Amino acid sequence: MPTIALVDDDRNILTSVSIMLEGERFSVQTYNDGQSAYDAFGRSLPDLAVLDIKMPRMDGMDLLQRMRQKTNIPVIFLTSKDDEIDEILGLRMGADDYVKNPFLNGCYLNASKHYCAAKRLKTETLLQTAKRPKLSSEVI
Repeated sequence: MPTIALVDDDRNILTSVSIMLEGERFSVQTYNDGQSAYDAFGRSLPDLAVLDIKMPRMDGMDLLQRMRQKTNIPVIFLTSKDDEIDEILGLRMGADDYVKNPFLNGCYLNASKHYCAAKRLKTETLLQTAKRPKLSSEVI
């Protein structure tokens, strides 16, 4: 079961999005600020991180920047910040998608499923490649 980390300081967003994702059989971990999420990611990475931008202790942009120094897990910004410059900056910093709140549940669910499936496929491909015997022409 894929794990999605939701990072937002708005309890209503955490609750409503968690209910929606759990209904689709995702495991959901919630954090109400960027620092708490960053600390938890040091112990165990989710399959997908969904971040708000405006949060206490560490905002979403700072969290993404720190995450990208250590991991390439998919990241979606889910935020009420609707300025085009915020979206461009978030995507340039390494976010995989930028969803503006209020959002359509179907669109958000499809994005979440897409990124989790892509990560699973990449992991399976890496595992298969690691298990494949090397050909004599591949040996250095």
